[in-house]
Amino acid sequence: MLPQSRAGGGRQRFDIPGVLLLAAGLLCLVFGVVKGETWGWTSPGTLGAVAAGVVILLVFGWYETRIAQPLLPMRLFRSRTLTVGAIVTALNFFVMLGVIFFVMLYLQNVRGFTPVEAGVRTLPLSLASLVASPLGAALTQRFGARLTMPLGMVLQAAACFGMLTWQTDSSYATMWPPFVALGLGVGMVMAASSDAIVGSAPVSDAGVAGGLQATTLQIGGALGTSVLVSLISGKVGATLTGELTSAGVPAAVAQRLEEARDAVAMGIAPVSADMPAELRAAVVEGSGQAFLNGVHAAVVVTGVLCLAGAIVAAAGVRRRVEEPAPR
Repeated sequence: MLPQSRAGGGRQRFDIPGVLLLAAGLLCLVFGVVKGETWGWTSPGTLGAVAAGVVILLVFGWYETRIAQPLLPMRLFRSRTLTVGAIVTALNFFVMLGVIFFVMLYLQNVRGFTPVEAGVRTLPLSLASLVASPLGAALTQRFGARLTMPLGMVLQAAACFGMLTWQTDSSYATMWPPFVALGLGVGMVMAASSDAIVGSAPVSDAGVAGGLQATTLQIGGALGTSVLVSLISGKVGATLTGELTSAGVPAAVAQRLEEARDAVAMGIAPVSADMPAELRAAVVEGSGQAFLNGVHAAVVVTGVLCLAGAIVAAAGVRRRVEEPAPR
């Protein structure tokens, strides 16, 4: 029989207002980010939604300090290691899910692989992640999260910057090294951040700390997909006409195809069956290059964020205090 994870007994009240505030704040924040590219990042709707989300989350934090049985005890964030672990967890899944999303678009829509073929080509990422999880746990146990977490973020940064070499006709030899580095980095950070979050919480709050970790990774993943897609879409809109004309598409046709920028942002070339073969090839080439412009912008942003996360982890996670050996 497992021991209880909470100290003390008595009837526990469910924090319904806290749930509603947290859900409303996250909904407004994510909605504003998702709609930012469509409405414009400086539009009243986008700024209003993001501002409303931030304000509601601040109210949530204030409310949680005023009740006896909060959904998320704010005292947990007194631990600098736990706070950094939560931030890096969100960043880890921001990178992982965001990058995987546009990688699959690249492989299927630009390179023309089937879903199965694309999945097979990303196997190095999955296999590296499986290897990195126990390896990261062992390194964290031996040296602490202060080493493993920054190391994992640096590996992810290397993967992102490695994708800057990708072109519309890149060989697989340029693809698999970033996949391996990304998988290793993600696995190491997952192991180290779990130790930083759950290991830094009091035993009585271990369940809450586990829930915090699950929530931060979900938030990071949702923001990663929406933010990176918005970055790609914006870059595609800014470069599509120029890339089409450079590929040989007549200027008048390139201007008309500008309306298909949303499809191009998904890696889809706006071609039709009645196009001449030469024009179709030029549209495919120009659209693919415009999409890669967006991908390159996205990986630069994610790479910089990973380096920032590595610095935060190295500076914010406390050194592990060695326990005396038993006599």
